[in-house]
Amino acid sequence: MDDVCFIGFDTSNYTTSIAVVDGEDRVAANLKQPLSVSDGEHGLRQSDAVFQHVKNLPEVAERLAPIISGRTVLAVGVSERPRDRAGSYMPCFLAGVSAAESAAAVSGLPLYRFSHQSGHLMAAIVSSRRFDLLERPFYAYHVSGGTTELLAVSSTENGFSSEIVGGTRDLNAGQVIDRIGVALGVPFPAGPGLEKLALSYAGKIPKRKPAVSDGFVNLSGLENLALDLYRKSNDPALVAAFVFAHLSDAILAMTAQAMEKHGARDLLCAGGVMSSVILRRAITERYPASFAEPALSADNAVGIAALTARAYRREHP
Repeated sequence: MDDVCFIGFDTSNYTTSIAVVDGEDRVAANLKQPLSVSDGEHGLRQSDAVFQHVKNLPEVAERLAPIISGRTVLAVGVSERPRDRAGSYMPCFLAGVSAAESAAAVSGLPLYRFSHQSGHLMAAIVSSRRFDLLERPFYAYHVSGGTTELLAVSSTENGFSSEIVGGTRDLNAGQVIDRIGVALGVPFPAGPGLEKLALSYAGKIPKRKPAVSDGFVNLSGLENLALDLYRKSNDPALVAAFVFAHLSDAILAMTAQAMEKHGARDLLCAGGVMSSVILRRAITERYPASFAEPALSADNAVGIAALTARAYRREHP
């Protein structure tokens, strides 16, 4: 099956991505081009994201050609919406849909459509080789700039069905990290830089118990607490360590409450924020959990390509 492959497209609000998996669900290519954000900004307007994707896609596709040379492409897939929810929509995904539709039409290939969230979950499964999770319900965290959700997940014919059983009621974890990081002078997206600061801190971290109720937390207060701590301490590393400690405590509390209410299940962690070594360490000390490697935690199209392969095999057994 090495001579066949499947292509996935994903155009999130952070990254232009094209990926290839082979017939054994191994990653043949994970091609990315981050979107550019001006210094001091917290993100992009959708119109700017679409414009950058339109510019990036041909450049990323050029890198694809030698990878698929000599292989038979069987199908194309794309993320067309953020989540598997009615009304879920973001204009940035239109760029990927247009590119995928064109690639499939010109090549006479089937096109499969999924949600960005399903792509993240499948990328984590591929990365951790936890394909057994496709056979039974499990819990999954999807924690990023646009999402902070604990999901009760089941596999479906077109990706996954999920029920939100925990998460944030206001700001997402990635938003908080970016806002605090930018305030400390860390470039956007601020996750890697803020964690580097946190890991450099060796002192005592002040504790403030996160308010978690029925699996849900409010994170807007964390931004205020962190910026107040910065004004008092003028210590960026201390503030960064405080932020990741607070997020770790919030995630552990959400997990405990969800499992107490809905029962214990395997736990899968996906999304860019979950590439944090601090969060991973905190979670695995308490729960047996599976994580995507960092390259497949951040936005990527590998999960979309793998979902495409799965959908194709279902139709062509």
